[in-house]
Amino acid sequence: MKPLDRILLLITALLASYQVVRGVAGLSSMAIACYTIGFGVIVVASLLMIILGFEVLDSPMVVIASTLIPQSLALGLVTQFLRPILIPYGIFTVLGFLAVVATRLSGPKKLAVITLAIVHGVAGLMIFFLPIVLVFQGKTPGGFAWVGIGGMLIGLGGLLLSFLKAGRPLFSRERILAVFPGLLLLTTAAFVAGFMFV
Repeated sequence: MKPLDRILLLITALLASYQVVRGVAGLSSMAIACYTIGFGVIVVASLLMIILGFEVLDSPMVVIASTLIPQSLALGLVTQFLRPILIPYGIFTVLGFLAVVATRLSGPKKLAVITLAIVHGVAGLMIFFLPIVLVFQGKTPGGFAWVGIGGMLIGLGGLLLSFLKAGRPLFSRERILAVFPGLLLLTTAAFVAGFMFV
């Protein structure tokens, strides 16, 4: 890991920490908890990469913990804006997380990758589309669309890492890891910018 990578990851951790401290006013305790978990995991993941290097991404426990980022942010959005589907989506989130844990710790590698892709994919689509739809419907300010952009970026990062772990990388490992700190920073910055408009 290059010094620039560590600087980018440190800025990411600081941005996510700012969002945890700042919070989002006027939300239910469940929505606040979901957003806090998502940004808190970004902080921890960034610090772990700074300390231990990119090798930490190969740990099943880190993959499991990182799943909480899109899942908790998506559940927070559902809690805040789509209350009618909160119970079924909440059940999907819990079962999806348990499936990721089970397949990562004791399942075939291919099944683990497929499970992770499905769980990440659904959460990523929710984070990407919901804020943009809400903006077009006039239910949130235009700046909230940044959360959707953050969802697109986190989905791209998850896709790159999933294919890498499946042994079918879209690009070389070196190239993926070279862009990952910057991608994580852009993702976090987009989320923080978007949540300023809630």
